[in-house]
Amino acid sequence: MSEAVKSVTTDTFDNVVLQSQNLVMVDFWATWCGPCKIIAPVVEELAREYEGRVTFAKVNTDENPDLASRFNIRGIPTLIFFKDGKILDQVVGAVPKAQLKSKIDSLLG
Repeated sequence: MSEAVKSVTTDTFDNVVLQSQNLVMVDFWATWCGPCKIIAPVVEELAREYEGRVTFAKVNTDENPDLASRFNIRGIPTLIFFKDGKILDQVVGAVPKAQLKSKIDSLLG
């Protein structure tokens, strides 16, 4: 994981995600998840492209099951978009980069 994408845990989630003034995209994933491995490089690319405008974070659901439960994660990867502590939208599954860019651009308004 690069510096562009923050690894977030139960201890750091509220501070990094919910208290951020930026749009935040959180990738809920696990090491054994094939689609998560497919989307990981896309998340890294987007983090570099939107640096300074969007915060990108990853939550390992195996290591942070309480966060997975808190946000009702039923399948991974699940990407949830937050702003000012509120959920704006979410995407489930490995989707094309263009679809994520379109979603981010629309949420940035």
